[in-house]
Amino acid sequence: MTLTTLTVFARDGFELRAQRGGPKGAPTLVLLQGQANSHRWWTGLRERFEDSLSTLTIDYRGTGGSRGPVEEWTTDTFADDVADVLGYLNITSAAVYGTSMGGRIAQKLAISRPGLVSALVLACTSPGGELAVERSTETRLSIARAEPGEGRRVLHDLFYTPQWPGTPERSHLLGDPTMSRAEARAHLRVSGRHDASAELGQITAPTLVLHGDDDLMTPVVNAERLAEHIPGADLTTYPGYRHGFFEELADEVTAEIRNHLVVHGVLPEPALV
Repeated sequence: MTLTTLTVFARDGFELRAQRGGPKGAPTLVLLQGQANSHRWWTGLRERFEDSLSTLTIDYRGTGGSRGPVEEWTTDTFADDVADVLGYLNITSAAVYGTSMGGRIAQKLAISRPGLVSALVLACTSPGGELAVERSTETRLSIARAEPGEGRRVLHDLFYTPQWPGTPERSHLLGDPTMSRAEARAHLRVSGRHDASAELGQITAPTLVLHGDDDLMTPVVNAERLAEHIPGADLTTYPGYRHGFFEELADEVTAEIRNHLVVHGVLPEPALV
């Protein structure tokens, strides 16, 4: 389906670009991508929901069409941006599916605006703060010390298993190449400084936590801690899969999310054939 692009001004005047897809009038699913990525992260994935859901994506500040002054943004800043876009569209309730840094933003949205989030899915993400388990020094150095032109290959190996037939050039998950260094550094700070560890108990939305158990970018223990501290949360892990498991196992993950939305009343029960 064709995406409709919207321009929305955040509460501080920052000009945001958002994208809508799927059928009008259907329940809304907000898709929140990872660090330093635009809505293109969801290419090939959002369509899997659009038979029965209206999808909404937002280019984070510093990505895609959302460009302006680079400041000390936070996951709270980006959660406010999501709320501002939903308010502009007069959407008072939405399911939210956040991956990686998008999962951090989704936590903040569910904490600060519990009535707005009808159901929550957190994938390959972390609570931050004292509950977080950071990636190993070896993993950090492998990214930081990648030779020019090799960075995407290193990231690709952290996102996908060797069985994945895709290539670094074809992946939509490895960063927005239009970002400036200042924008990329700002995103790194947004993700790294996230801390919802003391607030997870305030999340009231029914929550599903998903994670690949061979994720070196965000170790799987983070998913376990999220599920432990969010009341009533369910946890599914995917043995042997990495940070991009949600794309590599797109059919299985989509089915899991759909089931979560059906169980919690966002989607109706499938009709019996």
